[in-house]
Amino acid sequence: MIAGALALAAGTAAVPGVSAHADSPAANTTVAEARRATAKYHDVGVAVADGYVPVTACVQLPGVGGMGIHYLNRALAADPAIVADRPEELLYAPDDDGRLHLVAVEYFRADADQDLSTDGDRPALAGIPFDGPMAGHAPGMPIHYDLHVWAWRANPAGTFAEWNPDVHC
Repeated sequence: MIAGALALAAGTAAVPGVSAHADSPAANTTVAEARRATAKYHDVGVAVADGYVPVTACVQLPGVGGMGIHYLNRALAADPAIVADRPEELLYAPDDDGRLHLVAVEYFRADADQDLSTDGDRPALAGIPFDGPMAGHAPGMPIHYDLHVWAWRANPAGTFAEWNPDVHC
């Protein structure tokens, strides 16, 4: 699991300027839309019924924080549209009793040219540029961009930061 988290972190490039947009009215609206659209997914069974499937173990990076367990909706991931109320992934963190709690959403887009050295197609949501491009984190996963939104658990690192120091596996 640690190796997977390190691989996940290794391909990730920080995007300058994210903090400049993080408190904008558009960003606040995006977070509100994500929360409204995903409130029903506090019940992981509802998420699974709606097409979200677990694709990772609980991801954390010692000394940095965690992301949780990624549940991917493959149909949304295949659609190039980025829409605040249709996140491609839901992130769940386990509590001490193993119960899963919805903590964040993640938006995903495959890189058009599959070239880590270019970023002309970097997507943005509410003026916030996605992280990437980054290599896939598992076999068959494409080079891609993503944006985390900590809609359900406060993140001391920021609402749009990749890692949350308060999330542990």
